[in-house]
Amino acid sequence: MTSVGVPAEDTPAIVNRLKRAQGQIGAVVRMLEEGRDCREVLPQLAAVNKALDRAGFAMVASSLRECTTHPEAHDKADLAELEKLFLSLA
Repeated sequence: MTSVGVPAEDTPAIVNRLKRAQGQIGAVVRMLEEGRDCREVLPQLAAVNKALDRAGFAMVASSLRECTTHPEAHDKADLAELEKLFLSLA
């Protein structure tokens, strides 16, 4: 079984998503420290969750694309592992 990683060409976009989420988390922390109302904080927290989910799904999609584009480099165990990772995001 080979490793199923994120192709190098997809990494910058995923890292960018995660950095945006990191900034959003910092904003949520500041809002809490400032004592902002939960009606302001919770939508921002939901946005962070969505951003992290999107990064995870982008990673799985990229890896699936790699497996289907280069099937000779991957076996059924790789696809099963990706399926398990995908379901862990749900």
